[in-house]
Amino acid sequence: MAVNKTPILKRCRSLGMDPVYLGYDKKSKRHPQNSRRKVSEYGLQLKEKQKAKFIYGVLEKPFRNYYEKADRMKGQTGTNLMTMLESRLDNIVFRAGFARTRREARQLVDHKMFTVNGKKVNIPSYLCKAGDVIEVAENKKSLQRFKDIAEVTNGRATSEWLDVDAENIKATVKNLPTREQIDVPVNEVLIVELYSK
Repeated sequence: MAVNKTPILKRCRSLGMDPVYLGYDKKSKRHPQNSRRKVSEYGLQLKEKQKAKFIYGVLEKPFRNYYEKADRMKGQTGTNLMTMLESRLDNIVFRAGFARTRREARQLVDHKMFTVNGKKVNIPSYLCKAGDVIEVAENKKSLQRFKDIAEVTNGRATSEWLDVDAENIKATVKNLPTREQIDVPVNEVLIVELYSK
């Protein structure tokens, strides 16, 4: 599987975003941008796409598939795309505070630590629906790792569209998120413009 080895903070700096969206509380040092260099319209669109792919940890081909699926759905393509990215299992594990970073959330799902509606799922890109119950597998609940994670993420505000039971390491998807409930700094309109050329 393809893996991006670029250091997180360096990538955040190049995309002009805060590492907090990935679960890192370190600050990326701001370097003065060369203001004489004008970024083209295509450059802006590409940057937004790279930002969305980086935040959610999605490679080009699956990201394109999400876009095509979002385009076929009713409603605005950009909003549908963001809702689908947000309803991925690894993202929900991160949002619920069961992982310190998005990468850790992906790893925990990969290692069969979570169940969806009582069935073990090890696919980070699994799309959850309204009413789905995500919880740590029964035999993993006593692991010290989850106690450590709870200490770090306890102060993190969880999303309104999730009902989180931190004590039992369990989250229920109340409803799929609307665009207003998704706080990532991505302009999805530019992504749609890029793909619809």
